Amino acid sequence: MLTRLLRFTLTQRLFVLVLGLAVVFFGLNAWFNIPIDAFPDISPTQVKIIIKAPGMTTEEIEAQITQPIETELLGIPAQQMLRSTTKYAITDITLDFKEGTEIYWARQQVTERLANVWDSLPTGISGGIAPMSTPLSEMFMFTVENPAMSLMERRQLLDWEIRPLLRTVNGVAEVNVLGGYAKTYQISPNPQKMANAGVSFALLSQSIQANNLNGSIGRLDIGNDAIILRTEGRIDSITSLEKMVVHATNGNVYRLADLSTVSISHLARYGSVTRNGIETTEAIVISLKNANTAEVVAGVRQKLAEITPSLPSGTKLNVFYDRANLIDTAIGTITTALIAAVVLVVLLLAFFLGDIRAAITVSLSLPFAALSTFILMDLYGLSANLMSLGGLVIAIGMIVDSSVVIVENVVNQLTKNSKLPKLHLIFRACKEVAIPVVSGTIIVVIVFSPLLSLSGLEGKLFTPVALTIVFAMLSALVLSLTLVPTIASLILKTDASKEPKLVAKIQQYYQASLVSTLNKPMPLIVVVILVLIVSVGLFTLLGKTFMPVLDEGDIIVQLEKSPSISLSSSTELDIQIEKALLENVPEIKQIVARAGSDEIGLDPMSLNETDIFMELLPIDEWRFSSKAELIEDIRSVLSRFPGINFGFTQPIQMRVSEMLTGSTGDVSVKVFGAEINTLSDLASQISQLIKTLEGSVDVNTAIIEGGQFLNVRLKPEIAMQYDMTVDDMSIYLRAQFESVEISKIIQGKKKTPLVLGMNKQLSTSVATLHELQNMTILMPDGSLMPFEHIALLELKQGPSLVERENGNRFSVVTSNVIDRDIVGYVDELRLLIDSRLTLPAGYTLAYGGEFENQQRATNNLLMVVPIALSLILLILFTTFGSLPKALLILLNIPFALMGGVIALYISSEYLSVPASVGFIALLGIAVLNGVVMVSYFEQIKLTITDISQRVIEGSIRRLRPVLMTATTAMFGLAPLIFASGPGAEIQKPLAIVVIGGLITSTITTLYLLPLFYMRMENKKNAQ
Repeated sequence: MLTRLLRFTLTQRLFVLVLGLAVVFFGLNAWFNIPIDAFPDISPTQVKIIIKAPGMTTEEIEAQITQPIETELLGIPAQQMLRSTTKYAITDITLDFKEGTEIYWARQQVTERLANVWDSLPTGISGGIAPMSTPLSEMFMFTVENPAMSLMERRQLLDWEIRPLLRTVNGVAEVNVLGGYAKTYQISPNPQKMANAGVSFALLSQSIQANNLNGSIGRLDIGNDAIILRTEGRIDSITSLEKMVVHATNGNVYRLADLSTVSISHLARYGSVTRNGIETTEAIVISLKNANTAEVVAGVRQKLAEITPSLPSGTKLNVFYDRANLIDTAIGTITTALIAAVVLVVLLLAFFLGDIRAAITVSLSLPFAALSTFILMDLYGLSANLMSLGGLVIAIGMIVDSSVVIVENVVNQLTKNSKLPKLHLIFRACKEVAIPVVSGTIIVVIVFSPLLSLSGLEGKLFTPVALTIVFAMLSALVLSLTLVPTIASLILKTDASKEPKLVAKIQQYYQASLVSTLNKPMPLIVVVILVLIVSVGLFTLLGKTFMPVLDEGDIIVQLEKSPSISLSSSTELDIQIEKALLENVPEIKQIVARAGSDEIGLDPMSLNETDIFMELLPIDEWRFSSKAELIEDIRSVLSRFPGINFGFTQPIQMRVSEMLTGSTGDVSVKVFGAEINTLSDLASQISQLIKTLEGSVDVNTAIIEGGQFLNVRLKPEIAMQYDMTVDDMSIYLRAQFESVEISKIIQGKKKTPLVLGMNKQLSTSVATLHELQNMTILMPDGSLMPFEHIALLELKQGPSLVERENGNRFSVVTSNVIDRDIVGYVDELRLLIDSRLTLPAGYTLAYGGEFENQQRATNNLLMVVPIALSLILLILFTTFGSLPKALLILLNIPFALMGGVIALYISSEYLSVPASVGFIALLGIAVLNGVVMVSYFEQIKLTITDISQRVIEGSIRRLRPVLMTATTAMFGLAPLIFASGPGAEIQKPLAIVVIGGLITSTITTLYLLPLFYMRMENKKNAQ
């Protein structure tokens, strides 16, 4: 089949060239169509339920809302994880499904189950299924700055002008608005006036609701016309609201202004936003799942540019997070490395081939293979991201291997100055090496196939790497047997130039050293064995981690304060911290901090929790040489504020950690059990143990205790006498201290809540329990009574936070890790906790973090790689028809791995999944070089019968292609070692492993492989 393909290629060259042009056209089209992102989509199929329950405590929400919903959801098939976070007035339930589950099916299942249980939940709750986004969907954030506008005006601008327009952008799921004051029209009843008028709280509310509406009556025919009849009562201003008649008795008419104060106010705040120590408002653009990030961000930018001229004078939209910046820098890092790799590979080809025409012929396989890869990526639905393009960089050195072997053999045939036709010489040269080229490429593809077996986060990260490499290698193989011979036939001369003088000198030196090694092999064998033993010892000393931390450029500090702190106090503390950081850390460009919960509830933080987002200046303006030093400087400033816990993370890193474990931090320890007090005590003990462990930093324990509650219990005899129910009392008190929405006022496109609420002057006067007891309460019959006469007040403490996983309560302790590997850290932590902590019956521990992904990836690879090696052995046996020769080629693998291990140890890099990918790449290159060498030994067996001469002649003849494949792979990856910027840290361990391994594998291929082959043949002939 290969012979027919080569014959067709060389006889139909015009057709092949036309196909080449088609590849260029469709490849460029695919590149412009491929979605661009910083990362592959690593989020699971996830559905989130957010329920808001104003006034309900954590335990009440857990018992009455969270548990019933979880019980209903547990029956949904294909679910992988059910996790919930319950806090005051809100519960957030997250359901992760198994990989491959269709998102719309998952949302439909959750919707049906939620509908089944909704009627049994408490009244007055709101919410439901969150927008169809992912944990990594927060891609664009900005604040609205205008000193002339109040926080309420800025909030109105966001809510009714900017947010609706941004939601029209294709790919935007939601725009989350935070901070400022959400405007309301507030009615503050005067209990004394209402009592005098005989108007109860319920009557006032019902009257307003009944009158603030427009009604439809029907049509009235008048002559030939049909006139629509309707009633009109909707309120559109404070004046009309004040004039509303709410009660009439004994000839007295009571308007709303007679019984209450009507004013503009705001909804109760559950969070705030500050920028550089000043309160502001913020918007977060959330993208749809599977949306093209680059296109969404570009659409948001364009829409904001259109909106800006129409905004009030002096308004500035301050963008402090733009995912496109990370995409641009990450893709720029990898693209720069890719271009540098291509340039180095082309220079190497020109050097070794000594013929610019031959170098061009081989080099053309690079762009054509890349374009073919883009076509396959587009068809397969892969995005262009740090990992997929990284796979292309890894493959750059290997892409040219098949073309190198083809063109190098063609040049040799043409150099012989044969009188045969040029096309015949090219056909014969290609045919000679076609089988080893195909075998070698298939072997490389099989080598990378174990990456396709990875599951979870590691699978989503490295499957694009493997697929890109496979696409590139298969494309390069097809090109080497079609387009490359065609181009060679057109531009190579029959009197091709001889080998360069420097290459000839290298061959002379190699011949002398090879002869010496064949005559006295023991010194080299001893050295290689010793190095192999040393590398085994060094491997046991390597630290292990999942992935190097991607530097996203920005820093997030997560603060946790006293659980009972008020929003105003929490915000004031944030302002103090921001000012201290700006004064002491000049590397910070700006700070945007968010305390408490967001508008939608996607991130339900408590009032005591704050995320501080720090946008940094360019690194060349820093006082420090590394980000770690900058973080230490920030940590020293934060340490001046006692009584707060803090931890460092980054925007994407934070969401990935939350997605994996439900918490942030490099390592988390979860304690599962039933009792809140016991969970809190155990978490505290674990926290103290973790702090004693080397490498621990930013150790935080989730504060689940400390919530203070003032319980109000109605006196039964009074309640019955005045017809006061618990529900009536709850609504009345909520109106006094927060607000109760009873209707809406519609003004054009704006819908402003109409609420019953306490007068602000009164709300500030109730500052003690005694004042609360003396507060006057309006009873259902219109009478007034002191609060203490109708209810008992009792101060209690309860949980401020309840977290659950698969139906079980848990508490969590998190820690970041510095200056050591995470896997070794966790192993030591397990031993420490097992020896120092005794768990009560019914309580269990679980360790979480990215180390779980590393262990799972290692286990998968250990299981699948041997299968891949077995397949490679089968292919080698099929190619050479000899098991000993197949094993001889595989013998090169451990010598390749030892170089990678030594390189990792010298560079102080950890054994991570990228490093493991490097070892996998080494397998392919080492086997490929062995195939090139042994196949030529077998090829000249009939022409050179003397074994020693055959080995020497064949080794010298294959020196150039072996060096070319090795050096192109090494220099193709070299830019990744010296690259800087986001993404470089992920590819660096891989490049180090491959380059180190290629050094040792090339030596063993050039010296040990010929030696062992010669001994094998001598032994065979002796038998």
